[in-house]
Amino acid sequence: MKTEETDTISELSFKDYKYLEICVALAEDALNAGDEPFGSILVNAKNEIIATARNKVNAENVLSHPEIELAYWALENLSTEERKSTTMYTTGEHCPMCAAAHGWAEIGPLVYLSSAEQLGEWLQEFGANEAPIHFVASREIIKHIDIKGPGSGVVLEAIKALHKRYNSE
Repeated sequence: MKTEETDTISELSFKDYKYLEICVALAEDALNAGDEPFGSILVNAKNEIIATARNKVNAENVLSHPEIELAYWALENLSTEERKSTTMYTTGEHCPMCAAAHGWAEIGPLVYLSSAEQLGEWLQEFGANEAPIHFVASREIIKHIDIKGPGSGVVLEAIKALHKRYNSE
């Protein structure tokens, strides 16, 4: 359901979950490489996956979030119109840095599996170190795009389990 005030759509479709399952697989690849479990993809207007990325904060640096990598990729490879009709799917709602990159790159809709609020709750539940930033809802940062999330069910439980594994290793 879309509201004018928040530009947010809350219900995820079967298609959304299929793309989010790919993001979870990328997050697992990140975890297996020693990085935090986050994965993201870009899907064009023809429903084709055009770019993928996983978290590389331990392999590269703390700013190596998949959403940042995809925002750079989109700027280098897509026209403004193509970017606006491209959807970013991601395992976790953007942090403020990634939300700003999404907005400045003028990428279209955002679909996320777990919310920033949920991640904060999970980190507390797992006894993990507190994040160095405040988690802010993406809709508070990115203007004029549709945002869908969080998800639920088995796919959400899968990403939570990956975060639990990361924070207990």
